[in-house]
Amino acid sequence: MRRFGWVVVLALFLIAWEAHVRLRDIPDYLLPSPSAIGQTLWDDRSTLGPEALVTGREMLAGYVLAIITGLGAAILLRLVPVLRDAVLPLLIGSQVIPIVAVAPILVIYLGFGIAPKVLIVALVCFFPISVNALDGFARVDPEYRRMMRTLRATPRQVFWRVELPFALPGVFSGARIAAPYAAIAALIAETAGGSGGLADSMHQQLDTPLIGAGVTLLAVLALALYAAVGLLERWLLPWATGDRGSGQ
Repeated sequence: MRRFGWVVVLALFLIAWEAHVRLRDIPDYLLPSPSAIGQTLWDDRSTLGPEALVTGREMLAGYVLAIITGLGAAILLRLVPVLRDAVLPLLIGSQVIPIVAVAPILVIYLGFGIAPKVLIVALVCFFPISVNALDGFARVDPEYRRMMRTLRATPRQVFWRVELPFALPGVFSGARIAAPYAAIAALIAETAGGSGGLADSMHQQLDTPLIGAGVTLLAVLALALYAAVGLLERWLLPWATGDRGSGQ
C-alpha cells in the first residue's frame, strides 16, 4: 500500500484546490478548477490526443538519443582519464546555458521539423545520464577489479563483466532523473519551433483550462516515461532493485 500513497496525497490536493476555487468564486481565467481542466480534457480530446502523441514522440526520440550518447560519453571518459579531466569541467559549465536561448538557434539551423526538437531533448537529458554513469563507474569496488586481474582477465573483460554492470544502476538513476526534464525540453522545443504538439494548446493564453489540460498531459507523459524506466531497470537489473520491490 505504501507505493500508492501518492494517490491519496494527489486526491487531497485536488479536493483542496477544487474547494478553494469554488468557495472563493475564482474565475477560470485566473485559476481553473480541477473539474474544469478535466472537462476540457474530455471535450478537447480529439485535439489534445494527437498533440500529446506528437510531444511524446519527440520526448522519446530525444530521450533515447540522450541515453545512447550519455552512456557512450561516460564510457569514453572512463576509459580515457585524461579526456575526462579535460571535458568534464566543460560539461558542467555548459549547464548554465539556458536551453531557451539555444532552442531558437537550433531551429534556425535545423529547420522546423522534428530534428531540432529531438536534439533539444537530448541536450537537456544528456548531462544527468552521463554524470550518473560516471559516478557508477567510480563506485565499483576495487576488490572486484583486483579479483578479475588475479584471474588473468583482460582490461576489456574487467570493463564488460565488472565495471559496466556495476555502473548500470547509476545509468538508470540518471535516466529516471532525466525523465521529467525530457517533457519540459520537448515543450520548450515546440515553443521555439512549433510542431503541432501540446505547445499549440498551451499557447492559448486566455484559455487557462486548456493550458491546464496541456500541463496535465505533459505530466502524464513524464510520469509514464519515469515508470517505464523503472520497470525496465527491474527487468534488466533485478539484483540492484530487489529492495525497492519489497515495499508493502
